[in-house]
Amino acid sequence: MTYHTYSPDPTLAPFIKCFWTLDAAAESEPEKQRIVPDGCMEMIFHYGDYYQQYLENGEAIIQPKSFIFGQLSRPLTIAPTGKTGIFAIRFLPDGFLPFALLPLSTFENRAVPLCDLFASDGIKLEHAIVNASGTEERIEIATAFLSNRLINPIAIDLIIKSSLDLMSRAKGSLMVSDLSTQLSINRRSLERRFSSVIGMSPKQLARIIRLQRVLKSMVNEDFASLTTLAYQGDYYDQAHFIKDFKDFTGVSPGKFFNSQLKLSLLFSGEK
Repeated sequence: MTYHTYSPDPTLAPFIKCFWTLDAAAESEPEKQRIVPDGCMEMIFHYGDYYQQYLENGEAIIQPKSFIFGQLSRPLTIAPTGKTGIFAIRFLPDGFLPFALLPLSTFENRAVPLCDLFASDGIKLEHAIVNASGTEERIEIATAFLSNRLINPIAIDLIIKSSLDLMSRAKGSLMVSDLSTQLSINRRSLERRFSSVIGMSPKQLARIIRLQRVLKSMVNEDFASLTTLAYQGDYYDQAHFIKDFKDFTGVSPGKFFNSQLKLSLLFSGEK
C-alpha cells in the first residue's frame, strides 16, 4: 500500500488541507477498513476498482466512482473490491462551503456523487481525473476546477476560523459555552454558523479533535496505559473516554489499538 499527500496551490490553501493518493494491489481476501471522523470533508475519485461501503445494518453498497463524502459523525467501514487507486482532496473543516451547492448538513455520513452535485460538470471532472496520466495531472485538473468555482476567495467566515484556531490550540478540550464567550457570540448563533459552514456542531468537532489527539498518542505509543491516555486527552474519567471512543470508532480503545489504528489514521491524514 502506497500513500502520498500533496500541498494545494496557495490560492486554495485556505480551503484544502491536502491532496492525497492511495494505491494498493488487489487482495484475495480484502480487509475491512474502519475510518474514524476527523472533521474534514473529502472529494474522492476511484481510478482503480470500486470500494464497498458498509451501512449500519451491515449491508454492503458500492461507492460511486467519484463523490463528496460529508462530515462523519460515526465510524465508516469500507473495503476494496479489487485494485486500489484513489485520488482525493481533503478539505479543511470549513473548506468545502464555497464549492457546495447543497446545505452541508445534508452531506453528513453520505457519499454524494459528483454528478448529483455538479451535474454534467461533475461527470466531466470524473472522466478527466480517472483518465489522467498521473497524480500531477490530476492535481492540475482538480485545482483548475475548484479555482473556477471559487467566486469570492476572501469570503471566509472569520468567526469560524477563530473558532477552529481556538479548538486546535485547546486540542478539542474547550466547552462550547467558553468558545462563544471568548468570541463574543451567542451560543445558538455559533452553532447555526457551524452547521452552515462546517456541517456539524462545535461540540461534535471539538470531540473529534480531542479523539484525533488521542489516536496520535496511540499510534506513537506515547502513553503508559489506557487510563493515563484518557487523562492525557483531558477526559473526565476513563468511562467518559471509552464512551467517546466507541461513539466515533465503534469499538473499545483496546480493540481498536490492536486492529486498524494506523490504517485509520492514514485515511484521516494523520500518519
